[in-house]
Amino acid sequence: MTLSGADILVRTLIEQGVDTVFGYPGGQIINVYDSLYKYQSEIHHVLTAHEQGATHAADGYARTTGKPGVVISTSGPGATNLVTGIATAYLDSIPLVALCGNVPTTQIGTDSFQEIDITGVTLPITKHNYFVSSVEDLADTIREAFRLTQSGRPGPVLIDIPKDVQIATCEYTPAPPVPADEPVSAPMAQVEQAAVLINAAKRPFIYFGGGMIAAAAQEEMLALADAIDAPIGCSLAGISGIPTDHPRFLGMQGMHGHYACSLAMHNADLIISLGVRFNDRVTGNRSKFAPGARIVQVDVDGSELSKNIPATVGLWGDVKKTLQALLPLIRPSQLPGWQSVVAQLRQEEEESLDHRPGLTPRNAIMALNERLSPSTPVATDVGQHQMWAAQTLRFCQSRRFASSGGLGTMGYGMGAAIGAYFATGERSVLVTGDGSFGMCLNELATAVSNRVPLVILLMNNGVLGMVRQWQTLFFDKRYSNTVLNRSTDFVALAKAFGAAGETADTLEELNAALDRAFASDGPYLIDCAIEKDEFVLPMLPPGGSVEEIITKVGD
Repeated sequence: MTLSGADILVRTLIEQGVDTVFGYPGGQIINVYDSLYKYQSEIHHVLTAHEQGATHAADGYARTTGKPGVVISTSGPGATNLVTGIATAYLDSIPLVALCGNVPTTQIGTDSFQEIDITGVTLPITKHNYFVSSVEDLADTIREAFRLTQSGRPGPVLIDIPKDVQIATCEYTPAPPVPADEPVSAPMAQVEQAAVLINAAKRPFIYFGGGMIAAAAQEEMLALADAIDAPIGCSLAGISGIPTDHPRFLGMQGMHGHYACSLAMHNADLIISLGVRFNDRVTGNRSKFAPGARIVQVDVDGSELSKNIPATVGLWGDVKKTLQALLPLIRPSQLPGWQSVVAQLRQEEEESLDHRPGLTPRNAIMALNERLSPSTPVATDVGQHQMWAAQTLRFCQSRRFASSGGLGTMGYGMGAAIGAYFATGERSVLVTGDGSFGMCLNELATAVSNRVPLVILLMNNGVLGMVRQWQTLFFDKRYSNTVLNRSTDFVALAKAFGAAGETADTLEELNAALDRAFASDGPYLIDCAIEKDEFVLPMLPPGGSVEEIITKVGD
């Protein structure tokens, strides 16, 4: 059949199984929006308040489903407004397809109104990007983008489509959905080398991240842990990868990770790394990181092997397939001495936790935990609240935590929570702070317009808490521009947008507010008072090591 480029674009999205897209219209993408109107019974478009919010929503959709999220924008500022969201997805390896309109091909390079070289702008933060100059290439380019965004290490792909390509017509032949490339195991020679190290280990530790979740390798990882009697820890991106209450799970590792997890990793003689990079927030001072440990690193991206920490054995391959090849080579063992050490670390962690009564950050998150269903998706923004959530939230199901790890994007959470709702149909939750929320609150309009059942727990301390914590500990309390000193009434603001809201100054008030929020059928904001000098602990000093871990104020 003969169709316009705009119709081909939308029909190709539908053929690839896309049922929801996020975006914002404009002059150079208006033909695509006209096509979305035609096909609205087959594909749902969510209009956001800002293109960055649309990108974060597509990201939240992708994190929660594992399927590519799709965002659509016009040219110029519409396209550049996607950049932070694309970079967020790139640093966290999230499958995302960004579709941008542009000026007609005859005007490219003439500084036309709202012209921008968005492929050039996004080259460093996309897995690949395309400029489509001919309508005949459009359908196959979209199919290739969907294959690429999901294959190997996931990541964002951008397609720039000039207006005349959207208007032009050509023959369109439907095709089946394009699958991701078939995952493959690491070479057997390296798998055998890894098995020798694992079988010899007396203090093994398994460390996983978002790559393990992307590979759906939970079953194989747990089988390995049981076989070698190993504790398990994760990166921020790995949270919700296995149930929080799994007896082998020690929680998150790193600068603000769980005490037992960080110390167990430090004391291990072998670290088995599954789909996770050893970035600076994990290692601290790399020369002092896990000094007695050899590293078996499994990653689908070969460039990650030994990039930050030298791997004794680097396994370039899909995590699931590689573990399936590895498991038959493993000799089951019991390590009571190692388990005794881990149990002692757990006890020390329990004693170091904040057990104060009242409305503390930990108690606020624990109150939230009591209302979460096994399938509730939770998004966060970035800052102290993010770490309190990462440390204390409890999950039963994979892909239920959405948070910006690699880029650390304040303002990410609101869009991601909206995307998570459209992905799952479940009530979603946003844990945020007053600093981060100020960057994304315009998307309250999106949540209200779409009647998103969204609980917003706004942990309000009146400061930029994480930076203030650093200023307290390392800058002699010189609080330069971290005291917000704003008069914003967040409850009144929520009501102005059409949402419900209330304040909570005590734990009793918070519990009552959470009950009302979870019974609501639309967005509900709780402005939760937190003291400005609350700390996220434990904490490894920047560039420090586990020996310098801070577990209480005054350490």
